[in-house]
This record gives sequence, structure tokens and C-alpha cells, in this order.
Amino acid sequence: MKRRKFIERSSLTGIGIVFSSTVINASPLQNFNQKQMNKFPITIATWNFPNASKRAGELLSQGANALDAVEQGVMVEEADIRNTTVGKGGAPDRDGNVTLDACIMSASGNAGAVVYLKHTSKAASVARKVMEETPHVMLAGEGADLFAIQQGFEKEELFTESSKADYQEWLKKKEYKPIINIENHDTIGMLCIDKNGDLAGACTSSGLSYKINGRVGDSPIIGSGLFLDNEIGGAVATGMGEAIMKSVGSFLIVELMRQGKSPQEACEEAINRIIKANPNTYKEFQAAFIAINKKGEIGSHCIQKGFSYVKYQADKNENILSSYNF
Repeated sequence: MKRRKFIERSSLTGIGIVFSSTVINASPLQNFNQKQMNKFPITIATWNFPNASKRAGELLSQGANALDAVEQGVMVEEADIRNTTVGKGGAPDRDGNVTLDACIMSASGNAGAVVYLKHTSKAASVARKVMEETPHVMLAGEGADLFAIQQGFEKEELFTESSKADYQEWLKKKEYKPIINIENHDTIGMLCIDKNGDLAGACTSSGLSYKINGRVGDSPIIGSGLFLDNEIGGAVATGMGEAIMKSVGSFLIVELMRQGKSPQEACEEAINRIIKANPNTYKEFQAAFIAINKKGEIGSHCIQKGFSYVKYQADKNENILSSYNF
């Protein structure tokens, strides 16, 4: 479903300066030059997911559009049962349910999402079908599962023997304390810019391990786990979803870039706002963002040391440690 504009362009009135209409109407797309375009295609993703970023990057190099590349990229992790935080084999909730959340956005401003998906690992692909085949943005629970089957997705058992064993071990103590910087944490968020300079993004997750049955985090929420504007850039989040949702972090970063901040400056501001909003608890959780603008400039920032992201560009993967506050 094509999203409504989240916000109109900032008004330039009231600052005592009059600009010509040609300046006011200028689009960032019109400011592209060949040097900037030579940076593309490019892929960035939260945490060190080299197989996922490589898959997306290779497709982009072959001429795929950003939307196809980002969908195929995150699908690599959704299918990897060794990854206990995304897709099949993800950690369950407290009642033993493995549930998946995902969202996807295209350069045209379309968006789709699914939450509490229980019977297929390809959550981001189902979200894309929601975007392209329905008038809606989000489907949830049984309705999302039924829609996936109707769209031809294979019904799967998401609970693996390994995740069942981990769950049985957890039941002995039933402790719930999210681990800061748990390896690859609870999300893969990915942004791609293709050869044409167009953006797309996806975010997919099985959520926090041993969450309360029914809990949904930031990953499938447009504006929180993911947001992009093809004239400006995009951002994705990972970490404690509750804190990220309350700050609408990814949307905030894109709007800060619209106002002239670099991706790095925008990510830092978003994290500082989360810290300010959680003065007594921010040292107990992680929150992190990555962002890219239409020039191909990248930024990343997090609360606690340890978060990294991967960049795939010019046939090369690079894992980059994020800047941090503490």
C-alpha cells in the first residue's frame, strides 16, 4: 500500500529570508552528479551478516533493483537456523511460540509489514506481498499466516530442535533479561541503493528471546525499525524495540537528514534522545541505528560499545564498528 506522506516538507517561511521558487522546489535528486552515482550500488546491514549483505550486493551488481536485492538479502538470514534471532530457529516467547515480525519499504514510498507470523520463515517476503497485493500496510497473527499460505508460501515449523532445547533450559530458571550486544542480537535491518540511486529497506526479526506472548518490537513498525524517503535517505534500527518505538527513531533520523544533518549526526541525535528519555535505565539495554543518504554517505551510532554493521560495496564486504556513547 502506498503510504501517505508522514510529514510535509519543512516550511521555509517565518525566518525572514525569501528564496526564489527554483530553490524551494529543488529536489535532492536533481543535485546528483556522476561522482555520487559511481558510489552505487551499495548495501548496509545491522550486525555482521556478511552472507546477507553479499547476496544483496551481488544482485545489485548484476542490475537488480534495490527492492529485490534487499528482500533476497535478508532472506539469507531468515533461512539460517543457526541464527536464533531471525526467521526459522528463532528463540520463542515464554509460552514456546516462535513468532516473526518484518517490514519492507520501496523507493516509491510503499510499505508492508507482518507481525506474529508463525508458519513461514520468509517474513520479509510476506511483508512485500502485503505491500503489493493488498490495500493494507500490516497484517497480524492468524490473518498474516492465512494470507501467506494463500500467496503460495510453504507452511513451516519454525521451532527447531536446537531452539526447543534452549527453551527447555530457559524454563528451569525463567529469567528475562535482554543481553546487551548478544551476537547478531534480534534483528537484521538492511538498506540498499541500486545503480539508479533508488533506495529500499527491510527489517526482520523473531524478537526478544522469551518475550511475553504477543509482544511486538520495533522491527515491523514503519518509522521505528525502518524508514526511508527516496529523496533523502533511509535508516534502520536494532536493539531494545520498546525504546526505539517510543522515539520513532528511524523516521527521526531521515527527517534530521532532510534538515541537513549527515547520517552520522542524525544517528547520534537519535541515540541521545533515547538516552534522555530513559535516564535511569539506558545502561541496561542496547539501541543502535545505521543510516545512509542519497549521496551514499553512511552513519551509525549506538548506546553501548559493541554494535557493528556490514557494508558491501565494489564486491567487498566490510564489518565496521559503530561509534557509541558508553
